[in-house]
Amino acid sequence: MVSITREDVEHVARLARLTLTQQEVQVFTRQLSQILAHVDTLRQVDVSGVEPTFHAVPDLVNVTRPDVSRPGLPVDEALANAPQRSRGYFRVPRMGKEE
Repeated sequence: MVSITREDVEHVARLARLTLTQQEVQVFTRQLSQILAHVDTLRQVDVSGVEPTFHAVPDLVNVTRPDVSRPGLPVDEALANAPQRSRGYFRVPRMGKEE
């Protein structure tokens, strides 16, 4: 059985740039060990003869309508409720760094 150590949790936390309290390290060590124990239990299940599947529900079909091209709104109607507009476009605040 694979076991997670306190050092493993601290190492992964450093890699993820997480600051964990000692209590959190203790909790995560116990929880991750329990998860690995469960995975180990699942590994022991005999799945020979079970077909691999990408979904648990057979014959699942995505019901969508075909794309149909339709005319859009006229510019004046699309911009009717815009708080600010400029030359036929929505005017929005600048994003990012100011130069």
